[in-house]
Parts: sequence; C-alpha cells; structure tokens
Amino acid sequence: MKQLPHDHQEGGNPVFKHMPNETQFQTAAGILKILGDPNRIRIFWILCHCETCVMNLSAIVEMSSPAVSHHLKKLKSANLVTTRREGKEVYYTAADTPESALLHRTIEGMIAVACPNEE
Repeated sequence: MKQLPHDHQEGGNPVFKHMPNETQFQTAAGILKILGDPNRIRIFWILCHCETCVMNLSAIVEMSSPAVSHHLKKLKSANLVTTRREGKEVYYTAADTPESALLHRTIEGMIAVACPNEE
C-alpha cells in the first residue's frame, strides 16, 4: 500500500485498494477525448436510437459524408459503434456494450441538466 506524506487515516488510505491502474485511466480518458467533439456526440446519440447509413447520418446532422465517416471511424475505433454490411451498404449503430450504454445515459443526463426546458 502506498504511503502518503500526510496519512490522516489510521491504517492507511483505503482508496488505494480500489484505485484503477494507469492503463484503465488512459482507456477512460481516450473514450472521453473521442466524445470531446459535439458533432461526434450527436452522431453517437443518433446511433443509440437507430441503425442507419452514412448518407442518412449526413442528412440528419447536415454534414458531408466524408466528415461523418471520419467521426464514425473514431467512434468505431473506441468500440462505441458497430457496423453491419448489407450488400454494398454499411449500417452503423451504437455498440451493445456497458461503456456505450453508460455514455448514452451520461449524454442524455447532461442534456437534461444543461437544457431542462429545451424540448
């Protein structure tokens, strides 16, 4: 157990027993960094509610297809989005993972707190 310069708790600080390792913090920071772009958050939120292709996403968010593809690539690299191919068409949706579900709830919660009367 790590020794603190000013240990104010008898028997050591219990936080160190449950503290994630540096790699776990880096993983969490990487996911949060990816969601640091409002367009990416908007695309992720849409994909939490439906499965769709790049062309439809481009129309919904009023961005070019290459720009949407760029955001999707980042979301997919973080395992927040999955794809399904049907012929030549690729469909995107939010990944069915605990991380994706938590981020979806967090985004919706932040919007509700920040914009409670804007519906």
